Amino acid sequence: MLLGFDKLRAETGSWRIAESTLLGFAFFGGSVGAYVGRRVFRHKTRKEPFSSNLRRITVFQAVATTAATGWFLA
Repeated sequence: MLLGFDKLRAETGSWRIAESTLLGFAFFGGSVGAYVGRRVFRHKTRKEPFSSNLRRITVFQAVATTAATGWFLA
């Protein structure tokens, strides 16, 4: 939803949401939503370093989730 709002603002030439804010929302649990939003709204799909930073966040979340799951099950 946040990426859709930013896309709308970009198309109208209005004030934009900072990439750091978008990545911050992705970091705190919204990485899946960020990927869905990129596809649905076709927004920030080829932008660097946004794409690589989002990828790093997703890998970090996957590793952290796997580690936490292993720790709780041990």
